[in-house]
Amino acid sequence: MPELRQDPVTGCWVIVAKERSKRPYDFIQRQSNSAQICPFEYGNESMTPPETLAFRPDGLPADSPDWIVRVVPNKFAAFTPENFEETSDGLFKSRKAYGAHEVVIHGPDHNLNLATYPVAQTVEVLKAYKMRYNFHKSQPYGKYIQIIINHGKEAGASLEHSHSQIFAMPLIPQLPKSQLEGAADYYVKTGRCVYCDMIESEIDNGTRFIDRTENFIVFVPYAAKLPFETWILPVHHRPRFEAITDSERDELADVFRQTLRRFYNGLSNPPLNMYLHTSPPGYEGVESYHWHMTIIPKLTIAAGFELGTNMWINVTIPEQAAEFLRNVMS
Repeated sequence: MPELRQDPVTGCWVIVAKERSKRPYDFIQRQSNSAQICPFEYGNESMTPPETLAFRPDGLPADSPDWIVRVVPNKFAAFTPENFEETSDGLFKSRKAYGAHEVVIHGPDHNLNLATYPVAQTVEVLKAYKMRYNFHKSQPYGKYIQIIINHGKEAGASLEHSHSQIFAMPLIPQLPKSQLEGAADYYVKTGRCVYCDMIESEIDNGTRFIDRTENFIVFVPYAAKLPFETWILPVHHRPRFEAITDSERDELADVFRQTLRRFYNGLSNPPLNMYLHTSPPGYEGVESYHWHMTIIPKLTIAAGFELGTNMWINVTIPEQAAEFLRNVMS
């Protein structure tokens, strides 16, 4: 069973997931005659745990083919819906990794991803994000919900088939916690949302700007940690992703897909990570926080300096990265 352990120096929690050592890495080469069977394709629904959500034509039974998007529990979960327990042995503190861990299968085609599917497929994926987010935030463990994409083996994907993951947990991890605290401090000092001020500055500056629609903006942040780090944010103040309207969701789907296509075409379909940060369930400081997506292609490797300091060395100037992505045909 996975376990949460607390670092006695920093207070940060880590997940010790013994079961993850058994997860099957996907070395599928579709051109090879020895290709393994993918559990996320049509007809292989019995190879996954029973689905928690699926979009398919009316009248078809659960866990059958002909679905559009499918959500299933992760077979090798980092969090499980077990009873909460916390133990302490003097210096060391641990608790069960209480929560949920799901996989959002983006579609049935093994050879497509969100950069190459039609935009209507991205709409369905975002719809699944919102529905499962709202479900998990209503659960006792739903203190924080993290949605991610690991695209490509080098970015941490254990299966080649395009998918996202949803983690629901009983605590707020260190990075989003520091963002919430930093945004709250800025609001106390200025009376404004730091993300709204960043958006205004990026629009005025223009050198890190990539794309803009009525309700969303895409840019490379001023202090990008890694080459081509890119943010997608609502233009107007929006603290909670799960409050997105249907029209905003459809607009975001187009912006998200176009941004992924810039990476796909400009950087030859690189491995990448996406994560979505939003105000946690029950968070009261909604005037200071602004939900956003971060996309980072896996082009460099964290080495000793980064691991030892948690300070990143970015070898690509953010303004040049933005100019490159701006000029890519998406």
